[in-house]
Amino acid sequence: MDFDLTEEQRLLKDSIDGLLTDSYDFESRKKYMKEKGGWSQAVWGKLAEQGLLGLPFSEADGGFGGGGVETMIVMEALGKALVLEPYLATVVIGGGFLRHAGTDAQKAAHVPGIVDGSKTLAFAQLEKNSRYDLFDVATTAKKKGDGWVIDGEKFVVLNGENADTLLVTARTRGGRRDTTGIGVFLVPANAKGVTRKSYPTQDGLHAADITFTGVEVGSDAAIGNPDDSLALIERVVDEARVALCAEAVGLMDESLKTTVEYIKTRKQFGVAIGSFQSLQHRASDMFVAAEQARSMSMFATMANDFENAKERANAIAAAKVQIGKSLKFVGQQAIQLHGGIGMTMEAKIGHYFKRLTMIENTFGDTDYHQRRVADAGGLI
Repeated sequence: MDFDLTEEQRLLKDSIDGLLTDSYDFESRKKYMKEKGGWSQAVWGKLAEQGLLGLPFSEADGGFGGGGVETMIVMEALGKALVLEPYLATVVIGGGFLRHAGTDAQKAAHVPGIVDGSKTLAFAQLEKNSRYDLFDVATTAKKKGDGWVIDGEKFVVLNGENADTLLVTARTRGGRRDTTGIGVFLVPANAKGVTRKSYPTQDGLHAADITFTGVEVGSDAAIGNPDDSLALIERVVDEARVALCAEAVGLMDESLKTTVEYIKTRKQFGVAIGSFQSLQHRASDMFVAAEQARSMSMFATMANDFENAKERANAIAAAKVQIGKSLKFVGQQAIQLHGGIGMTMEAKIGHYFKRLTMIENTFGDTDYHQRRVADAGGLI
């Protein structure tokens, strides 16, 4: 199987690597964290100028027709640079719903703004006690005339503070844990009845808890079938998991690089600690774990195009398991080899470890996905 990038894909990689090298050193990142919403509008504009925000959308919708490999390249680069901007929330997840189930009118209303950087989105899905079950939805959407009235609460909504539009999962019928009767609705973030409480997360991003109280939206707010959208939600979330796997690979690459540089210069007993064979072995084990993760990230990217939904979900779950195991090992070893300084806010390695930890717990942790693979008859 050919894993080499095409000429266009190599140009894409060089382009985003160059942009982030110029715009996203660690000191700049700390400044961006203090801006409204915890990320830089200027950097977001640069991503738009290079066409990265329109990458996965079809040319007919104003995008560039990129596929899974292109998204993998971008997410890996964003991971290496510890990027704060809401590419996952807006382009991968929000864009995923629009690409897979948006009407022509919905795409026309939202895709151009995403592509030019003037609009960001957020996925309001997680609820109290729902854990990782995408079908566990208590928020309701009830018919009112031709439109809908949404009531409920959502938690840890990434980019929830800055988003212009929220994609909200809500139940149109049935009980809280029924797998049918779930819809996805486009809700303006400034709609009457929407209340947002924002806060920083452990990895430096920002999220919001959002309350919907009698929020009225039109008949055109539903994406796909409002009574049966669980399969759509699962498809888009699987794409988000694949993107997170690629981001984790970038984070692990940079964690390993930073750690090797540190042990080459940190001296103990008058010599660099990197000269100690036991630490060389640890660095080698970190490299192996990162390469295992890279292979599974590539596998997940290819699996994302599987026609069979069960095979696709099982393959992506398996990838998330290996990514979770690798990132935990690489992250913990990096911190230990740095010593106490690795736990300080001044050392960037600690920020990499925090982001890796959050990725492991986003859309299902390692134990959750290992159970999914076991239930499907696979082996990990």
